[in-house]
Amino acid sequence: MDFLPPHDSPELERFEHPLATRYASKGMVRLLSPLYRQRVWRRLWIALAESEMELGLPITPAQVAEMKATQDDVDLEDIALHEAALRHDVMAAIHAWGDQAPTARPIVHLGATSCFVTDNGDLLICHEALRLLRSRLQDVIEALAKFADTWKDQPTLGFTHFQSAQPTTVGKRASLWLQDLLLDLEDLDHLIHTTPVRGVKGTTGTQASFLELFNGDGAKVEALEAKFCDKVGVAAIPVSGQTATRKLEDRIGQVLCGIAASASKFACDLRLLQHLKEVEEPFEKNQIGSSAMPYKRNPMRSERINSLARFVLGLMPSTYQTSANQWMERTLDDSAHRRLSMSQGLLAVDAILVLFRNVANGLVVYPKMIEARLGQELPFMAAEVLLMEAVKRGGDRQDLHEKFRVAALEAGKAIKQEGLANPLLKLLAADPAWKMTEAELAAMLDASRFTGRAGAQTEAFLKGPVAHALRDHKPADEAAVRV
Repeated sequence: MDFLPPHDSPELERFEHPLATRYASKGMVRLLSPLYRQRVWRRLWIALAESEMELGLPITPAQVAEMKATQDDVDLEDIALHEAALRHDVMAAIHAWGDQAPTARPIVHLGATSCFVTDNGDLLICHEALRLLRSRLQDVIEALAKFADTWKDQPTLGFTHFQSAQPTTVGKRASLWLQDLLLDLEDLDHLIHTTPVRGVKGTTGTQASFLELFNGDGAKVEALEAKFCDKVGVAAIPVSGQTATRKLEDRIGQVLCGIAASASKFACDLRLLQHLKEVEEPFEKNQIGSSAMPYKRNPMRSERINSLARFVLGLMPSTYQTSANQWMERTLDDSAHRRLSMSQGLLAVDAILVLFRNVANGLVVYPKMIEARLGQELPFMAAEVLLMEAVKRGGDRQDLHEKFRVAALEAGKAIKQEGLANPLLKLLAADPAWKMTEAELAAMLDASRFTGRAGAQTEAFLKGPVAHALRDHKPADEAAVRV
């Protein structure tokens, strides 16, 4: 196509993933970077060599010291050159490190299979990434908790089916968002505490190579894995094939989807509330809402949360296809998919939570708009209160019920067909059966009497489950510093 610019210059031979360059945090990007992965691999090889040395294999302290001295001196270009020749990513990493640590070269990866570093490494990185997401999730919970506490007693119109329903409070509605996030935090904590590494299992998971190294001494093989796990800080899965079961990724994906769904629900609610002009996401002083309509204040951040969440929800179910199609002790049709799905899922949820915190910290509430909409609907919802008062004044409950029904239909017609303010109280006051003036009827419509225990529920929820969920909270920006 002549219309398009030429695409043959070397500068164009690079693709930057939007999740890494536009959406996710630097902390998460660093965790999932090729350099960090290689450094994790080297620490795994050091932990293995140290454990083997401590159990009597012919590995010297000097060799281990040389490995430690060069553990962070990763040359990605050199690894790429080796991989181009060897067509094997793990062997390329070993050869590149061997060039830097020639004394240690003979004992690197001793007894191990490729999945020793790929599986153990990926699972350790997931542990770090999940802990970062945990801090981010707590950041959001803290922000929403402050919002809920501030507005716990502000009556607002409730909606079911996005139709007017009984009143609630702004803070109580926020507690519903918080409840979902607390469930996500529980799932995330369980995942962090129960996700193992592969450990020291050998080629098909039988530990045969290590049994050979220790001359048939099974107790030493068991001790080797125990020492290794102690060094990396995570327990090993009891049994494996060549790989750790891919159901571990299914479990991670399920929790990521749960967080994405909760965030998307919040964002959908906020977009509806912004349409109603009751609650808005933050809008910067110089922010442009539309290139054509300068008056617009589009909920762009909430829409981005929905968009990223849709990506996660569509991405993760495919992990189940990987675990379902593993053959015997392993196949390699999992590799490319795992590289794509887990990294993108973690980056996307990180981006969602960064956005979520930003929005939650800057929510803008418009009480007058809330009160106006509630006031328009409240006369209908006060039927029982008005009926009881009229009965106290000598009226017949059944007759009054019918009169209220007829007046409500007339008022609804006036609102919908003529665009009038709600005339229900005026219509009731004009009927002698009610024995009340319009002012007397209006005086009974204190919105707070219709919100039940919403404020008290919210306060108890914040002081109980929410406070418990934040008991060990450290801001994510601090948690990401060490990455």
